[in-house]
Amino acid sequence: MSAPATRAFAPWLWAVPFAILALGAPLWLQWGEPAWFLALNQAFAVLPAGFWTALSLMGNAWGVLGLTAPLLVLAPRYLWAWLCAAPFAMVLARLGKGLIESPRPAAVVDNTLMRIVGEPMHNVSMPSGHTLTAFAVASAIYFALPPQRRLRFAWLWLLALATGLSRIAVGAHWPGDVVVGAALGLLCGLWAQALLARVPPAWLQASHTSLRCVALLMLAAVYNLCVEALDFAENQSMQYLLAGVIAVSLVAFIPRSWRGPKPL
Repeated sequence: MSAPATRAFAPWLWAVPFAILALGAPLWLQWGEPAWFLALNQAFAVLPAGFWTALSLMGNAWGVLGLTAPLLVLAPRYLWAWLCAAPFAMVLARLGKGLIESPRPAAVVDNTLMRIVGEPMHNVSMPSGHTLTAFAVASAIYFALPPQRRLRFAWLWLLALATGLSRIAVGAHWPGDVVVGAALGLLCGLWAQALLARVPPAWLQASHTSLRCVALLMLAAVYNLCVEALDFAENQSMQYLLAGVIAVSLVAFIPRSWRGPKPL
């Protein structure tokens, strides 16, 4: 599958992340906190903790590898799309947390007034790394799609948004952290298109070394999903499920990998 010849997105979309930051300024400036956080955290408590922890896993890199593992066989280009966004996401998340050592809700709010799932976290709140990751993945895949197919994949944005909201629901982040994470993640997804356009067609072949390396990364994801408790102990069954998805994808990938390249 070769890269589409059309432009990945309209130039005005570069303004969207900055518009999100501007509109969300009252939140990330923490005007009205902790009232906003408490209202959302308590409202989300009507849904079981397992629902929110499962969504939160979608913002963990190992969880994303599990969720997108079928793309290794079905559509490698879209797998490469979010992998192109990953370096930008990692840099921005680490840079933000390193420069802005803001306290998390559990360090500020009376813990008896809020729902906390898992171990309480107290430091490096800004931005929400899980939200950043989720929006980077969603936007990278979305804009890698041909424009005429994008509408049917609008659910990617809903999944990313739900992942961000889960961070408030489990008591890990302020609403402002989620807004900033969403804006930065979208920016990463847009940047990723420039890298994706430079991915050689050969890299989409199952027999190419690069895609085999991605398969090895997924093998590492299977180990982590099965052995480590990623974020929450409640996610263990979901982790096993995602590990199974990767295993099935790898079983399908290996024979293709050894058949040799297809004509480009």
